[in-house]
Amino acid sequence: MENTGMNTAPVSSGATPVPTATAVAVAVAPVAPMVPAVPAAPVAPQAPAEAPDLVTVPTRQGLEAVDIIRRAASRAGGVGPVLHDGSGDTLGFLVPPGTADAWDMPGSACTQTNGRGMRFGDASPTAGDTGWLLPPEAVGPVTDPEVLRAALGEAARLIEAADNCR
Repeated sequence: MENTGMNTAPVSSGATPVPTATAVAVAVAPVAPMVPAVPAAPVAPQAPAEAPDLVTVPTRQGLEAVDIIRRAASRAGGVGPVLHDGSGDTLGFLVPPGTADAWDMPGSACTQTNGRGMRFGDASPTAGDTGWLLPPEAVGPVTDPEVLRAALGEAARLIEAADNCR
């Protein structure tokens, strides 16, 4: 049966098709082994996963950084999801929550998303020229901030060297 993105009920039920949800949590807590529940013990609600922060850089530097991280097999975690904003000519790297509190890399900005606009099931998160360069389902959950910081620094040096050769 082909998945059309709609929940459907048998025609005889009279139910109207309803679009399936496309939002996916960004960070996933580790899965704990299943433990039999004790009926008398109350079950505490599970806190929602924290939304990632977003490091925004100029597209040229960001593309270099993506290549640097991908080439360096020894860099822990690799590169996570990356957004491309064609209208603003920037790339956005998803990084762990809390990164914005201590981010101080010149030429970039790190902001808390607080989950705003994070719809990972969409092919293009927003209208226009914005879309996933590296979608969440194709890469790791987030980019390690220290790995990103090193790659952005190396990318800036490579770009400066290339520009000075002209």
